Amino acid sequence: MTFSRADVAIVGGGIMGSALAYWLTRLDPSVSVVVIERDPTYSEASSALSAASIRQQFTTPINIRISQASIGFMRQADELLEVAGAHVDIGLKERGYLYLAQSSGLASLRRAHAIQRELGADVALLGAAELAARFSWLHTADLSAGSLGLSGEGWFDGYALLAAFKNRARSQGVTYLRGEVCGMGANRGRIESVGLADGTAIASRYVVNAAGPWARSVAKLAGFDLPVAARRRTVYVISCPTRLEPFPLLIDPSGFWIRPEGPHYIAGMPPDADPDDAPLDPDYQSFESVLWPALAQRIPAFEAARLERAWAGYYEMNLFDHNGIVGFHPRIANLLMLNGFSGHGIQQAPVVARGVAELICHGRFVTLDLSDLSYERLVANRPLLEANVI
Repeated sequence: MTFSRADVAIVGGGIMGSALAYWLTRLDPSVSVVVIERDPTYSEASSALSAASIRQQFTTPINIRISQASIGFMRQADELLEVAGAHVDIGLKERGYLYLAQSSGLASLRRAHAIQRELGADVALLGAAELAARFSWLHTADLSAGSLGLSGEGWFDGYALLAAFKNRARSQGVTYLRGEVCGMGANRGRIESVGLADGTAIASRYVVNAAGPWARSVAKLAGFDLPVAARRRTVYVISCPTRLEPFPLLIDPSGFWIRPEGPHYIAGMPPDADPDDAPLDPDYQSFESVLWPALAQRIPAFEAARLERAWAGYYEMNLFDHNGIVGFHPRIANLLMLNGFSGHGIQQAPVVARGVAELICHGRFVTLDLSDLSYERLVANRPLLEANVI
């Protein structure tokens, strides 16, 4: 068995693990960090397969605050993540989110809007006539209102952000290892080492579970159950012969979402059946039977739309309350978690990863108090429910 040593061992080199590695070595350049990633190609990683969008239209205050800080980071990504003067372009486009509501959902939309406005989100509540005037391509006859993000919302290149975090982290001294974590050596409530399938053992002061959809299996190696499951979501790439402008990221009352992507559009919807660990094969049948009819009803020009291709990726779904689990485990003194973000992890990574780095380097949250997302709420059976999960 080969032994190595690091101050911090991070299990998972996707957006969470790489952002954490960046922040650790930025806050304390003397800290030694190793990131263990089983697939450096990221062929099944949520970071690479995400639709990569960012919004402030959440219903829990902590999620809104995280997104407000995260959009600030993304606007400065070129400056914060450049290496040796190389330009960093994450393709950030702030074109807003548009949540639509029929009469049955109007009260919920208004409640969410009030929370967002109270926290300073730049969102506008529009009536059906205002929606029709602003978006001439939209069918509004059955709508009561819509909530539109005017700034601080949009989409970006998720893989470019991951690559930028990883490149900058490596330039700051972080080591990336290709390996499969298969065991953890524990003693007196601490993890003393992380074992890899090739026989390598890494001794470390801190271990961080940033394994995304595979977080539950990593937690089991540490001796506890984590209610995080890999849930497949299909993203459809669609062409439409009619140019539709302006076009924010739209969330329909029926459940589908759609946004522009280059000359095309990408769209998705929650599946009827949602088993754990389904193969990453796109669900083409649901496009024909469910999504296309709903798209054409809401956007008449999409009657002439065509499916170009599709891909599938995993949500790391927190089955407890659909919010991230961030920080120390209450019974394992040196184990921290960055898990269960339920589809909004890539937009939150710049901020929640910094929070965990602050816990390690300073012993407390400094920039933004993320204690609402602690594991203790699971122990106390006190869910932090987020209504706006797409």
